[in-house]
Amino acid sequence: MSCVALIPARGGSKRIARKNLKPFDGVPMLARSIDKALGSGLFQCVVVSTDDPEIAELAIACGAEVPFVRPQALADDFTGTAAVIVHALQTLRELGQQFEYACCIYATAPLLQLRFLRQGLALLEQHQDRSFAFSVCSFGFPVQRALTLDEQGALGALYPEFSQARSQDLPVAYQDAAQFYWGRSQAWLEGRRCSLLAACR
Repeated sequence: MSCVALIPARGGSKRIARKNLKPFDGVPMLARSIDKALGSGLFQCVVVSTDDPEIAELAIACGAEVPFVRPQALADDFTGTAAVIVHALQTLRELGQQFEYACCIYATAPLLQLRFLRQGLALLEQHQDRSFAFSVCSFGFPVQRALTLDEQGALGALYPEFSQARSQDLPVAYQDAAQFYWGRSQAWLEGRRCSLLAACR
């Protein structure tokens, strides 16, 4: 079994400028993600996909590889993560490197826990019919009780059919924890978006 960690880290973040280089408890965010990936013992290779020379320099200094420069067309505000991962896997194949599994780890996931990272891979190995496993967390309060504002600024129930239900009777809802996405490399390359497993809750 072979695994690669792919860390997308472009230089042009708009909401928080240079967020991948911002310190978190004194250490750049990207450095923490690289350290987690390397320390997990799961990966034959930890690759950072970036368009930015400063980010590339930090990545290499932290022990990651930067075997290619991400094209500007994949470093804008509209390119999704999946396209970046597909490009990385295709480029690595052209360089003679192929992996059975690829794990996208966000550069901005300093609180990533290795037990969940390991759990994600274990789930994929156990469930050969599934393509991806990623981190989720439950909402702190039932989403069925969400409120919305109308054009006049008046509050109303987003899901009025649940307004009289007891909170303990409502199903638990989960959200993407935005830490990691395990997938079979072929599933990434083929653009599959189904057969998901929750790696942590």
